[in-house]
Amino acid sequence: MKDTVVGRFAPSPSGYMHMGNLLAMLLAWLDARAQNGRMIFRLEDLDPTRSKQEYIDALAADLRWLGLDWDEGYPDPAYAQSNRTALYEDAFRSLQEKGLVYPCWCTRAERLAAASAPHQGEADADTGCPCARLTASERAMRLASGQRPAWKLRSPSETVTVKDGHYGVFTQNLARDAGDFILRRRDGVFAYQLAVTVDDMLMGVTRVVRGRDLLSSTPRQIFLIRAMGGTPPSYCHAPLIVSGGGKLSKRLGSLSTQYLRRETTPEALTGRLAFACGLIDREEPVSPEELVPHFSWDRVTREDIISKL
Repeated sequence: MKDTVVGRFAPSPSGYMHMGNLLAMLLAWLDARAQNGRMIFRLEDLDPTRSKQEYIDALAADLRWLGLDWDEGYPDPAYAQSNRTALYEDAFRSLQEKGLVYPCWCTRAERLAAASAPHQGEADADTGCPCARLTASERAMRLASGQRPAWKLRSPSETVTVKDGHYGVFTQNLARDAGDFILRRRDGVFAYQLAVTVDDMLMGVTRVVRGRDLLSSTPRQIFLIRAMGGTPPSYCHAPLIVSGGGKLSKRLGSLSTQYLRRETTPEALTGRLAFACGLIDREEPVSPEELVPHFSWDRVTREDIISKL
């Protein structure tokens, strides 16, 4: 049905999941199920150098262990980004035809330097990338020489407002606050920003729940979806679980689900997550199904959660 809520799990199989991943997955699942919605499980395995089958298998097993099911997606290969290159090609060409894309030959160091200017709040919309100012003939000469470029989106001086379902209104001027950003790497691999927007649009995703560290990427994704003729989903960003002053990393083995599954039960872990984010008043074993009838974003903390593990 047209009004059916469609949420998604979209993990990157570059390591084992940790507590922070599980909290985001739990909230995404509860958000959809509390609205009688459907869940998609897709794999964001764009980078072939980091994605491994052992991590893919572990991701699926961890979700099932915790009691988070899905209605479509994995193991269907059509829901793995590594098999969706033709769709990204089509989207990339459509953006090229609109004059929104240009080639960039800057080194990584030069790109990082360009990304630091202008600073947020400055009026000047120039990203500092010299490739953005090359003439058509200069670009043609470089392309003809065989130098492989990355490809960037030319961010317009356009203000995009996100009405986040948890953190409220977030506004960003694309040119000033985000700058031009890469859509395709020099090695031909499509970048996250393009792939995630194409997938959300074509899969009919209506609700995106993920960590708040991705909130600043949302205006770019909204712009891309609109530029491709789609309707952006609504967004709810979740608090992060932090340890030692920073968000959790897949490198923290003691916080990975591989460790947690040996040390606890799925109900105990769900209860710990639910209590930490404010969904229940005391820490006690609970299943995701038991949380559905009482789920509300109003109960979820907006503050990051300090891990005590």
